[in-house]
Amino acid sequence: MSSPTSGPLTIVAVHGVGYHDPQATAAKARAAHIPRWTDHLTDGLGVAASRLDLDFAYYAHTLNSGRTVQGQNEEDELSDPVTRELMGAWLEELGAPRPVAQGALTLPLRYAATWVAEKFNLNGRITALFIRLFFTEVATYLRSDDSPARLAAREEVAVRIAQHRPRAVIAHSLGTVIAYEALHAHPELQVDLFLSLGSPLALPRAVFDRLLPCPAGDPPPRLGARPDGVARWVNIADPGDPVAIPPRLARSFTGIALDLTDSVHAAFGFHHAKNYLSCAATAAILGPYLGL
Repeated sequence: MSSPTSGPLTIVAVHGVGYHDPQATAAKARAAHIPRWTDHLTDGLGVAASRLDLDFAYYAHTLNSGRTVQGQNEEDELSDPVTRELMGAWLEELGAPRPVAQGALTLPLRYAATWVAEKFNLNGRITALFIRLFFTEVATYLRSDDSPARLAAREEVAVRIAQHRPRAVIAHSLGTVIAYEALHAHPELQVDLFLSLGSPLALPRAVFDRLLPCPAGDPPPRLGARPDGVARWVNIADPGDPVAIPPRLARSFTGIALDLTDSVHAAFGFHHAKNYLSCAATAAILGPYLGL
């Protein structure tokens, strides 16, 4: 279990999708997000910012380098076959009618967005934009085992952990996938807590089956595992979060100490990092490390 720290709680934060700022250098983007994530955490914990010493692993630029300007028909189609394949696996896991899931390789993005928006009572345009953004960045990361983008993103996270030596690594959304792989790739990195928020790690075919290291065992079941350098892994998922599916990571990974569900926000806010960071479940997990 955790023991209170005598000084500020050291944290490395790992963001999810949508953080790329083409107008800012990686260093400036990273510096801008440190106080934001600190504020979100302290809002939930009810402590001063001085109680946290947070570094931010900014990798978005590695997944967005060389991206071309989007065309006017971008909202209606996903031209990349890997992106469409991942979206199709996601739709099937969400329980989309079979014709939708099977047609995900050819149907326009707006069709998938309409179905998801109706299922979760969301705004259709915002849903379409999120689906495009999420699966484009996920596909860029998971496209191949040794792609430059995957290695660069993973190493950025590992470098921040090695330099900051945090007690806790807090990762959100796609960031949980990258942090998981970084910690496995560098077993020398020792952290007391790996806190995964809104994680798609267990998503069949789209994410789980593409992880490095590959989940072990002959199906069924095949299982991932807590990285060797992680003393405690806790997962939190909003039960209505369509990204964090399946929501119970412990069904697919060994070594998870707590696998929690918590309602972090209504509407589409149930996947926003700020709501996960400030929710009661996150505060309850981090509190003991601060003596709360």
